Amino acid sequence: MNHDYPLTYCTNIHPGDAWADVRRNLEDHSLQVKRACSPEHSFPLGLRLSAPAAFELDGAEIHRFANWCEARDCYVLTLNGFPYGAFHGTRVKEAVYLPDWRDPLRAAYTNRLADILAQWTPRGQARSISTVPVACRSGFAAEHWTQVRTHLLHTLTHLARLHEHGGPLIRLALEPEPYCVLEQTREVVEFFERMRFPASVADYIGLCFDCCHQAVEFEQPTDCLAELERAGIRVVKVQVSSALRARGNAIANLLAFDEPTYLHQAVLRTQDGELLRFSDLPGLARWLERGEPADECRVHFHVPIFLAELGEVGTTRFFLEDCLPRLAPETPLEVETYSFGVLPPALRLDSPGASIARELNWVRETLDAAHGRH
Repeated sequence: MNHDYPLTYCTNIHPGDAWADVRRNLEDHSLQVKRACSPEHSFPLGLRLSAPAAFELDGAEIHRFANWCEARDCYVLTLNGFPYGAFHGTRVKEAVYLPDWRDPLRAAYTNRLADILAQWTPRGQARSISTVPVACRSGFAAEHWTQVRTHLLHTLTHLARLHEHGGPLIRLALEPEPYCVLEQTREVVEFFERMRFPASVADYIGLCFDCCHQAVEFEQPTDCLAELERAGIRVVKVQVSSALRARGNAIANLLAFDEPTYLHQAVLRTQDGELLRFSDLPGLARWLERGEPADECRVHFHVPIFLAELGEVGTTRFFLEDCLPRLAPETPLEVETYSFGVLPPALRLDSPGASIARELNWVRETLDAAHGRH
């Protein structure tokens, strides 16, 4: 098996938000995945640190964890700084975006993550922190852009100073998502044109390209990646994820995935080609009650990436199969299937550790096949 690809999974799939939870999940799950997928090679970690965990860590514990990684042949490749607080076992929904980039708390949290990550990263290497796509679309107004730019510049300046003072290159990776201020690729391009970040900090921001999110938008990998390249927007990392998909009369089967924890945005394509957007599955259900015919619907629900079908619905695995071979080989890849615990019981597969290993192996096999490697 080829190990050249910088490939990991995001630990946000494991419940728990305190630092003790993070450590326990690494011991119980991540090391199991390393043994299965990378027993003889250093294993990258896609670490999710909540704000409570990040501010709980002191210098001694940061140093202890660096030693832990070295002893177990692991290293931190990227941090997920998207969910600020609880992410499992409670109603998350729209609260996952809060505090957003209108709030100085978001900048303070992200700066803290950068300070921690800098201590876990060898000089001369690059790392990333993914973050919310500015804010949820609902309630965002034009007058908020000034606050957003101020707080983003505060963090980008912080990243630049870390680097200039001998630290690693750490980039902020905005993650577009349906129902958010940054949703479609064209909105990402417009955002960078609007922000006009100074040249002194422009290299410290880019994109976390989540394949599930862009597939839900009915975007094509070749088109959106080319649009980002033309605009000079760096893809800092790619989250390898897959969405739900159904066509025609089968669209109603998507409603079985409605659950109370996460927001499951839906985009429906009518038979005339119009795209209708719903913030969550109840909105889709109300539209379907009208009885109007539809062509296809895709839903933001991170499902196991190796599956082309899941029960009576399909997935957007085809997007991954098209997208992955188009990426630069050095692009960090982070599998992010955090919904194992909220899948309908009949559709739950292996243990999380076994499923993660299967997902990482699927990515490697897909890339090896695309690049003619064995």
